[in-house]
Formats: sequence, structure tokens, C-alpha cells
Amino acid sequence: MSTTHYICKYTPVELLSALGGQCAVLDGMADSFDRSDQVSHPNLCGFGKAVLEACLSGQVKELVLVNCCDTIRSAYDVLLKHGKLDFLFLMDMLHCGGDCARERTKGELLRLAKAYGAYKGTTFDPKTFRAAFAPNPRPTQPYLSVLGGRVGEPLFRMMAESMPLPVRNDTCVHNRDVAMPPEEDDFDALMDWYAGALLEQLPCMRMADNSGRRQLTQDPHLKGVIYHTVKFCDYYGFEYAQLRGELTVPMLKLESDYTVQSSGQLRTRLEAFAETLAPETMGVREGGRAMHKGHYYVGIDSGSTSTDVAILDKDKNLVAGVILPTGAGAAAGADRALEAALEQAGLTKEDIAATVTTGYGRSAIQMGDKSITEITCHARGAFFLDPSVRTIIDIGGQDSKVIRIDEQGNVVNFVMNDKCAAGTGRFLELMARTLELSMEEMSQAGLDWKEEITISSMCTVFAESEVVSLIAQNKRQADIIHGLNQSVASKTCALCRRIGGEPNYMMTGGVSKNKGVVAAIEKQLGVELVISDQAQLNGALGAALFALELS
Repeated sequence: MSTTHYICKYTPVELLSALGGQCAVLDGMADSFDRSDQVSHPNLCGFGKAVLEACLSGQVKELVLVNCCDTIRSAYDVLLKHGKLDFLFLMDMLHCGGDCARERTKGELLRLAKAYGAYKGTTFDPKTFRAAFAPNPRPTQPYLSVLGGRVGEPLFRMMAESMPLPVRNDTCVHNRDVAMPPEEDDFDALMDWYAGALLEQLPCMRMADNSGRRQLTQDPHLKGVIYHTVKFCDYYGFEYAQLRGELTVPMLKLESDYTVQSSGQLRTRLEAFAETLAPETMGVREGGRAMHKGHYYVGIDSGSTSTDVAILDKDKNLVAGVILPTGAGAAAGADRALEAALEQAGLTKEDIAATVTTGYGRSAIQMGDKSITEITCHARGAFFLDPSVRTIIDIGGQDSKVIRIDEQGNVVNFVMNDKCAAGTGRFLELMARTLELSMEEMSQAGLDWKEEITISSMCTVFAESEVVSLIAQNKRQADIIHGLNQSVASKTCALCRRIGGEPNYMMTGGVSKNKGVVAAIEKQLGVELVISDQAQLNGALGAALFALELS
């Protein structure tokens, strides 16, 4: 039997079941949008494109849509023209309750019943209809809730795997809960009741009156929220902005484009959030090597650009610190950096008591006893270097992050840039190559600026084009570099404002050596940044401190 897919909680799945349907939520994520980009407008959101990909690839043959937004209307029009579905239907539902909306919904139910019954060659079965209703009770034990816009099944599975508590999917389609039907045999009267029951569910953000959603955040068993939005979708962005000032439990904001391409960065955010909820979840690797009887502790920070290794003795003295290019593979890069650090300290692997890995390549490094996200490790390292620090700015090779910590050095909140490389070390490296400068030369050159130049593009590729154009206009190199520094500072300071950064501020990572960027950030924040001699080694240092705690 083929499956009838649906995307919205207001879809009458009980009616479809009573007409012989087997229903399932369409919540897969796409590898790419190759097919949908050929037939749809480029401004369609990621979810709309994922729906098109599933249908155009033949994964979906029967689909019932509800006009949730303009994207779904557009997807329906595209599928009418280009899709090869056996059954396609768009329900029109108003954004409110009341008698008018109920009457309209009843008409749509009758229209769907007629079309779907004719397609299936079946008639309405009242017993199957009643049996299809399933209660959706709230948890009675501590749990975490995923709120906001629909979340793809692979991403939700990643959330559930990362968290220290059970995770409940309370995003749009999954918080469906329709009241049980009355003992009514008249089909017309039953559909009249059903229309009202569908509209009386806990509302989604498309509804004019969505105040009932407060039930989701006022549950006494709720211990934390992962708030998910789909890129370019505004409905749930409004709710997130409101909850930021109201929630008393921890909340993590995630935004996805409904592809699996950014899973590495999303997993880092999730694991860092889990570490703030329950530090004991930073578990020892399965099958990790046994502890040696040595007295030295290693932290390995495997980043996209460099792999950093810090070795501490039992008194927390730094006995070796190495920063080497990561190269083509994280594991090989970690091996090289560790060997160099051991040589620097005059040690052997037998002298190591414990090793903690961090950074994007941490999962590929099997030598460690424990893996901890760079968010938590940067916080530990920064607090060790200067306990007065409350906000950490780390601009790395492929991302920027801002971390807030409390008086004990625990992570209170954090925010990371999106997948775009603009405002990161990669961005500066590319601009340095375009200007035919080394990173050291670029660090100094922008300090001697005279003309205020604005680099307006948010995209690294387009920003490079701007720089090339400015060179052609004979603009001074120092002024161009100052504009680039200002661009990086603006993006970084925006992250600081989002997280509510407060003094003292510490800057870590390789870009902390760039005097022009540091000066631009300090001017925009109106504070002086704390920059340690070990700023670039900070993540590895934090990992080594965690390794010391394993003993």
C-alpha cells in the first residue's frame, strides 16, 4: 500500500485513514536541491524545496498539503505542473477559529473526502475513523522540547542522540492532538464536529490567535528548549524573539536550511548545549585506550585551519604548546601535532596520563580518552587564563563564536555564525591573497587608514569582487583593509549583542593576532579586549584542563 504524506498538523489524517489511506509525515531532509532549483523560484525556503525534491525524485506519490504559507502554495503549483504524483491535494484553511473558519474547513473536508475516496475507490469507514484518533499526552518526567518550525527527521534524531534528557518533538506538525470524536453516525454532522476539532488544537504560529502555545513552555517538567527555525521563514522567528525574554529554562536557537550539509556545525552546537545542561554527559570514548600512569595531560584542538596541542603537568603548568596546519586529515594532523608537542616537552606517549580532544575534527581522532566541544573547552581555557573574563570572542578558520561564562567559568550561553565564511579567518586569508599580502602584513596595514570604506557584501565571494573593484579604483590598500576589518568586527559585534555580552571580553583564536581586527572590535564594543599570549592555544588548553580532571 502506498503512503499518503502530509506536512501540517491541520491535515485530516483520521479522515484519510477512514478512506483507506496510510499516512506519514513528510519530514526528510535533502542532500541538495538540484531538482527543485530547476523548476522553482530560488527564494523558496529550504523546506519547500525539500518537499519538491522528495516528490520530483519519486519518493512521494501521494501528498496532501495545507496552505500553511506562500511557500506551500508555490510548491503545490510547481507540483501540478512538474510533479508525477498519483494524488495531490491542497487544503485551504483560514488562519482563525470561529464559525466562518469551521464552515470553510468543513467544506474542505468534504471536498477532500470526495477526491480521495474516488482516488482510492473506497467509502468512509466510521470505525476506522474513530480508531485513528490517538492522544498525545504531555510527559510526566523531565524532558527537553524542540519548539519552533518543523524539523527534519535526521536533525531531530541528532538532537535526541546528543541530549542528556528525553527529547520531545513539539514543532508544528508533531504537536498534533485532536480531541476524540463523538458517537455520531451522520457523516455531515461528524465532519462539522471534525472541522472544529482540527481548528481547536494547540495553535501553530500561522494562526491569528496563537496564545495557546504558552502551554508548551509552561510545563513544569520542561527542563530546556531547542528552538528550531527554517532559514527565511519568519513565522517562528517572532516567537523565538518573545521567548528569549520569557523562558526560565535554558534555550538553544538552531536554524537549518533543510539539507544535511551543515550537520557538523549543528552537532557541535547541540553537544555544547548538552554540556551546559549536564556536564557529566561529556563522556569517555567507548573503546578508548586505558589510562597510562604518566603525569602529563594533553589537549588536542583539531580545527579547520590548524591543529593545536597543549600539554600540562599535574600543577597545571604548560610544558608544551604546538600549533600546526591541520592538513588534509584531522587524525593525521593530530598525530603530527602531538608528536611535535611531545618532542618540545621531551616526553613520550607513555608519559601521558589522559587526552581530551576538541574542535571540528575531534570525532575523527581516536587517540583521546574524551571528546568535548570547543565551546566548553574555550570557556575553560579562557577562565583559566583570566578568571575576570565573562565574554569570549573566538574567530576561527571556518566559524566565529561568542561565549558567555559565569563567575565559575561555566558556559551560560553561546552563539555561532552560520555556514557562511564571511567574518572568519578564511575570509581574511582570502582577502589577503587577493591583496597579495601575508596575514602578518595585512594585520598591520589597515591601521594606517585615511578613508572610511564600507565592504557591504555579506558573502565572501562577493566581498572579494568588491575588493577587486576597489583596487581598480586606485583606493589605498590600507583603506581597503580597514574596510575589511570593520566588516569582520561588525559581524562579530552583532554576535556579542545577540548573546548579551558583558565585560571583561577576551579574544581567542588566530585572528586575535590581527591588530587591525582587534582594534575595530574594540572600537565598536567600546571596551579593551583581553588577549593572552596563549590566545590561539586556548581551546587545546581548555581540553588539557579537562584531561587533568580525568585523573
